[in-house]
Amino acid sequence: MPLRPIVLYPDPILLRSTQPVEEITPEIRQLVRDMVDTMYAASGVGLAANQVGESLRVCVVDPTAGEQEGQLRVLVNPIVRATEGKQVGEEGCLSFPGIVLEIERPYRATVEALDLEGRPFTLTGEGLLARVMLHEIEHLEGQVFLRHLSSLKRELIKRQIRKRIEAGEWVAVGAR
Repeated sequence: MPLRPIVLYPDPILLRSTQPVEEITPEIRQLVRDMVDTMYAASGVGLAANQVGESLRVCVVDPTAGEQEGQLRVLVNPIVRATEGKQVGEEGCLSFPGIVLEIERPYRATVEALDLEGRPFTLTGEGLLARVMLHEIEHLEGQVFLRHLSSLKRELIKRQIRKRIEAGEWVAVGAR
């Protein structure tokens, strides 16, 4: 399947809420296939549709980055229904190449979504799976992981990004 270019922060599509999917069409299925291939090519564990330029409420997650069969999850119109606990850990993002931050998130998350057949399901994840689901759903809501930082640290990261943009070094992984 074709790889899609990964949209980099601060592209406006990353900062707007996505639109719900009204119907699972062949185009939606193709988008998901492309997203999975793009995510794996970039060694990612999650990817939201707006990260490949589509403002649709769809994301793919695989905490094993394709290393283990059966771990890939497709979430269409996901909604976080419950969270509990707390974990702090390193988190990266394909739209922020080369940036890894310590982010606090809930340890457990329960999400309701549709599968690619349009059937509703509920998924509860802990640890890395919870982190990845929450990160990607945040993207779908027009938010990025910088929101979890203090305003000072957020400004330092933004300054670092501006310098990398000016130097021509802000290039997406896997978008070649």
